[in-house]
Amino acid sequence: MDNVIYLDNNATTRVDAEVFVAMQPFFCERYGNPSSIHRFGGSVAADIEKARCRVADLLGASFRDKDGIATEIIFTSCGTEGDNAAINAALNAKPERKKIVTTCVEHPGILAYCKELSRRGYEVAYAPVDGRGRLDMEFMKKEVDENTAIVTVMWANNETGTIFPVAELVGLAHEKGALFHTDAVQAAGKVQIDVDGLGIDFLSISGHKLHAPKGVGALFVRRGLRFRPLIFGGHQERSRRAGTENVTSIIGLGKACELAQAYLPAERLQLAELRDRLEKGVLERIPNVRINGDIENRLPNTASISFEYIEGESILMLLDRLNICASSGSACTTGSLEPSHVLRAMGLPYTAAHGTIRFSLSRFNTAAEIDKVIEALPPIIAQLREISPYWQERGK
Repeated sequence: MDNVIYLDNNATTRVDAEVFVAMQPFFCERYGNPSSIHRFGGSVAADIEKARCRVADLLGASFRDKDGIATEIIFTSCGTEGDNAAINAALNAKPERKKIVTTCVEHPGILAYCKELSRRGYEVAYAPVDGRGRLDMEFMKKEVDENTAIVTVMWANNETGTIFPVAELVGLAHEKGALFHTDAVQAAGKVQIDVDGLGIDFLSISGHKLHAPKGVGALFVRRGLRFRPLIFGGHQERSRRAGTENVTSIIGLGKACELAQAYLPAERLQLAELRDRLEKGVLERIPNVRINGDIENRLPNTASISFEYIEGESILMLLDRLNICASSGSACTTGSLEPSHVLRAMGLPYTAAHGTIRFSLSRFNTAAEIDKVIEALPPIIAQLREISPYWQERGK
């Protein structure tokens, strides 16, 4: 489609042209299996290790073994696999502990697995958030105890962009002898990450959130930790994740991480300026609007905006007719007519939660695109409110 204004980058991102170029030779020219003994395949294995180091550099994982390999990085298929693998490994590493502490606003990759584990007899504690999406730290301090195997808390929320206090959470977990995992899928490439400095045990990312292709991710596992694989089979990934490597996508992820690290300082400022421009324009032109999340401590690219008294799905459909792409929340929960679990946990009024749109930006967005969205929204909101019974009944 031509002239698309894509503001749904928390759902997925466009593959950077430099990433695509880096991947191309591994489709038809350098297609050898990296597990092969011959040089044609063996040379591919060397490129995988280069990509592994690039991922480690972005995450602040400085350890290299005697061969210069970043062994703390395991390539996965996605963030969800990394999330599941981290929790699974922690429970196996600490079999005497039967408790998981997480939050009520996690990605389904965490929440669905925790629900399954609770059916198997594990205790799961879900920390609440306040109206700005900030974590209840008193709850965390109370619930993280000597029976806790793992504390798993996302670095930044995928719907509101609210950033959680990872450093404090790591210390809280370790104080009680628990391991700590963070889903950094939305944070990687948008904020500075330092797994070494923070003492993080597990961290998961997904390639398609930072301009690499879909179907590849990575899990950081701090060296020295016992790690029981989630997937068994061959010896790939040092016997920690079986299955023939998705070579082309791994190469793409490595390049994307290299670019993300280079662009990070300037991109954070660029994205925050565009996000603020969008929010300011909307607030000036449209009444009964609220900005969701922790305004002082959030991702630079994410704006969660509630247009009160109308349905978000209707807004999205009318925006789509103008080739403007946004979302009503997580792509993994889209399709439900109910407000997202994140907005419900924040206690948003029904009339606001149903009209919430998430705009998420990338370095490929421009000020001109933001201005077009600002111009497009007021007539759309006015049109929908004109036929909304909630708008007609407000204040009665």
